[in-house]
Amino acid sequence: MDQFALIKQVETFIIDLPTIRPHHLSMAVMHKQTMVIVRIICSDGIEGIGESTTIGGLSYGDESPEGMKLTIDQYIAPLIVGQQANNTNAVMQLMGKYIQGNHFVKSAIETALLDAKGIRYGLAVSSLLGGAVTPTLPVLWTLASGDTEKDIEEAQQLIDSKRHHTFKLKIGRNVPKKDIAHVAAIKKALGEDIKITVDINQAWSESTAKQGIKKLQDAGIDLIEQPLVKTNVQGLARLTRYFEVPIMADEAAGTVVDAFKLASNYAGSVFALKIAKSGGLTNIQRQAAIAQGAGISLYGGTMLEGTIGTLASAHVFATLPNLDWGTELFGPLLLTDDIVNTPITYGNGVLELPQGPGLGISINWNKVETYKRK
Repeated sequence: MDQFALIKQVETFIIDLPTIRPHHLSMAVMHKQTMVIVRIICSDGIEGIGESTTIGGLSYGDESPEGMKLTIDQYIAPLIVGQQANNTNAVMQLMGKYIQGNHFVKSAIETALLDAKGIRYGLAVSSLLGGAVTPTLPVLWTLASGDTEKDIEEAQQLIDSKRHHTFKLKIGRNVPKKDIAHVAAIKKALGEDIKITVDINQAWSESTAKQGIKKLQDAGIDLIEQPLVKTNVQGLARLTRYFEVPIMADEAAGTVVDAFKLASNYAGSVFALKIAKSGGLTNIQRQAAIAQGAGISLYGGTMLEGTIGTLASAHVFATLPNLDWGTELFGPLLLTDDIVNTPITYGNGVLELPQGPGLGISINWNKVETYKRK
């Protein structure tokens, strides 16, 4: 064990993994999941793995898989090679000084450094972050086929198998009347005991949201996610105060600065946390502290990462005391294959945190070779 080990090499791979079905969002339809895998090799031979994943190329945010790989290879790798591998804070500060924005890739780098450090010291990433307060995390499932009957059938099968008992519906691609009818029919079919979250993905104007959320609230929906464009903070604050149903900020709650701005305006009664948007795991803890101080609940979000990014999120989410709305860390369940040797254990509505050092996984490099872009 070398406490003064240096970052020796940074490698990146773009991976395209097939999904079990098309995944419909307001801004894109996903037919596969593309992720950038980051491998940091240290001078003591220990390696760490990170993941940088977005949704639908550039349709969700301003970082694409191809751009992420280029940024790491061209700018970040030369900057951090030779730095102390154990000093994650110093490396993140260095990137913050010389690399503007690019939160997704910064998150992948921090994940890989924490994974390597955990392996070096025989500690889980959650332990490096102060310790997990729970060994499991609640995980919902997103119904995103776009077909009402198919979504009801899919949800009922998952309820019967006890894999999930909370569901999210993605709407916003259709006219509000059609979307609301779709949601209301599913809620009615599944019953009062099944929680339903509706994600509008910034698709509505404030006037449309005021009418639409009233109908969703009347239909018994439990949580409304990001109805307005992320820049309309005051509009989100007005909706939060107007409705009884909780309003969750997702795209609007990207960074630590965003969290402070939202909390200052009470724009959202719940924050969706995502390591990619925030720029890393330690930033999630900073956002959570702001939310806790403001009395705002938390929800563990996803960029539909594979197993690496999902477990990075799980390790930090497990350290949070006010994760009242659980998580949506179901990304690996959308995939028909994986690049890790041991998949995440899901069941009874929860995800189990691995007990091994680092992220608690090992990579199947043959699978990486199969799915990486040549």
